[in-house]
Amino acid sequence: MKTTFFNILIAGFSLNICSCQNTNTMENKTSQTDTAKISKSSEEWKKQLTSEQYRITCEGGTEPAFTGKYWNHHEKGMYECVRCGNQLFTSDTKYDSGSGWPSFYAPANSASVGTKEDKSFGIIRTEVICSKCGSHLGHVFDDGPQPTGLRYCINSAALDFNKDKENKK
Repeated sequence: MKTTFFNILIAGFSLNICSCQNTNTMENKTSQTDTAKISKSSEEWKKQLTSEQYRITCEGGTEPAFTGKYWNHHEKGMYECVRCGNQLFTSDTKYDSGSGWPSFYAPANSASVGTKEDKSFGIIRTEVICSKCGSHLGHVFDDGPQPTGLRYCINSAALDFNKDKENKK
């Protein structure tokens, strides 16, 4: 039993770091209108990110609840991917879920984020990833408010905030 759990844990970790091991390179951050995918090597991401940002966005980590800089953040603006600058969530869709992580009921636009099945830690969840660079952002659950009924539970360390940008759908 312990061996199976360990194998599942290692397999989930291996899948999460794959998005950080591509060897193609591009500039650090791009605008939302640029649809080119961004790939960098692990070494390049490590140079660009803090160790916490790397652990979360490249290795699929999670910050402790109620510790991230955006969980209790109320300014108006745009939440962007810390790795590539992709516009992910607008403050208009942010709400207090009580979970201790920034929560949103919808992405900035339908192409901003992607999802994939996450079977790490022996449970099945839906992982939220940046559609441009593949960064691990958090998870989405179906217990959010209307109009979508979704709760995008996102790590603050995966986000930058830009109060000067508005959602441009």
